[in-house]
Amino acid sequence: MQKITDELINWYQKNKRDLPFRHTNDPYAIWVSEIMLQQTTVAAVIPYYYRFLSTYPTVKDLANASLDEVYKLWEGLGYYRRAKNLHSSAIKIVDEFDGIFPRDYVDIISLPGIGPYTASAISSFAYHEEYAAIDGNALRVLSRLLGLHDNIAENRTIKRITEYANKMIVGKDSASFNQGLMDLSNAFCRPKNPDCISCPLHVYCQAYKNHEEKVLPINIKKIKKTEHSFITGYITYDDQVMMKINEEGLLEHMYGLVQYEVNDPYAFMEAFKKEYGQSLILESFVKDFKHVFTHRTWHMHVFHFVLSAPNDYLMNAEDMKKAAIPTAHKKILDYMHKHVIIAD
Repeated sequence: MQKITDELINWYQKNKRDLPFRHTNDPYAIWVSEIMLQQTTVAAVIPYYYRFLSTYPTVKDLANASLDEVYKLWEGLGYYRRAKNLHSSAIKIVDEFDGIFPRDYVDIISLPGIGPYTASAISSFAYHEEYAAIDGNALRVLSRLLGLHDNIAENRTIKRITEYANKMIVGKDSASFNQGLMDLSNAFCRPKNPDCISCPLHVYCQAYKNHEEKVLPINIKKIKKTEHSFITGYITYDDQVMMKINEEGLLEHMYGLVQYEVNDPYAFMEAFKKEYGQSLILESFVKDFKHVFTHRTWHMHVFHFVLSAPNDYLMNAEDMKKAAIPTAHKKILDYMHKHVIIAD
């Protein structure tokens, strides 16, 4: 077990990727990077990471920002709840920890949006505490090394692998171990077609020994994906578009088009009048759009409606550039703009 750890750490220290978040011990910067890296590639994260820290260099700067400003800076990165959790956590750190990012694991994991992996990663990378940071990549590598036939999508398997990894780093450089697992998974132990011959750990790997490297890990997720069908309204008045702020739900605190789960545009007009007390003129069918989230899919049947009188929800093109708008609706707006539906 210790030989594997030593080999991995030695390999990492000689071959580690040069990533910006590896040049700091600042727990705030490491936290921001880890939240951004959730379900997002390293290449996509790096420019956002630089912009975010340039705009909010400290926890207090982030806590003092408005959520609208944070969302706008986050625009295009997706999974906006991560941005809300960063903002909420920053406020909590200022209120409860005097603006200093906590050091204790229990305090770190108490912050909104931080689970066992992120808390372990911060503890390891910033404070060099002996916590194994076990994400999907680490689960794959360790499952193959152990020759484990259990389903890594199950909590009991994750717990078992985490316990094993925590034993491997006792008295060792946990940061190099955890980062090494990441880089090894990226360089050799890939999900498909792993490069076992080149892997520095292949002599210890049970999956390689038993010719199971293309079978393991067993990763069977039970995902219930819901389908939603909307009539989505591109509602205009002169050269302005109606954009409603979402008070709660999937796209909370972001601006979006009005949409209802109804069967036709006439039912949409009835629902709109009931909610806003205004009548709409139906101009035309525009186009069908589809947007896939992690656990749900939106089918948006877009119609162009015109308001008979202005309301408080109208935005011009300049307003929309400043607003945080979800990708699902942004691509509709981009389409309409390209087709000269709205003037600059």
